[in-house]
Amino acid sequence: MKYYRLNNRIRSLQVRLIDETGKFLNVVDITEALRLAREKGLDLVEINPKTDPPIAKIMDFGQFRYEENKKEKGQKTKKNETKCIRISLRTGKHDLETKINQAKKFFSEGHKVRFEMLLRGRERTRQDLTEKTINDLVVALGDGTKIEQPLSRQGSKVSITIAFK
Repeated sequence: MKYYRLNNRIRSLQVRLIDETGKFLNVVDITEALRLAREKGLDLVEINPKTDPPIAKIMDFGQFRYEENKKEKGQKTKKNETKCIRISLRTGKHDLETKINQAKKFFSEGHKVRFEMLLRGRERTRQDLTEKTINDLVVALGDGTKIEQPLSRQGSKVSITIAFK
């Protein structure tokens, strides 16, 4: 959150004053600007301290801060986040269909999906089955998908990242 000086904390002797409707009034003394703000029951907020004289606006600072926080929270929405779905060679057919539907839901929300397959024991020797299972998943997801990161092996974990076009 950006820091704003208000009311008596404004250090300049003169300010370029903007009223609560957004209309530029003029360059006025700080005492005059504070008096106008108090008459209207509002705050005097230094908007741009870098100009000479600084720009100050008469406004309800509480409402302004509320709207700024709301904008910041709106900008924090995470698009293109990568969601992870774990499967194994022993995952059943119906469970795979459920995971595919979950991946489609993630795609509709704008996310990428990383499928991770954990291999245990002798499963590590069956790379052909691993690749077949992953390829079946990719085919089941449909034509609207593209492979962001190809099949990669990291120890006993095999993963692939898929995005929706």
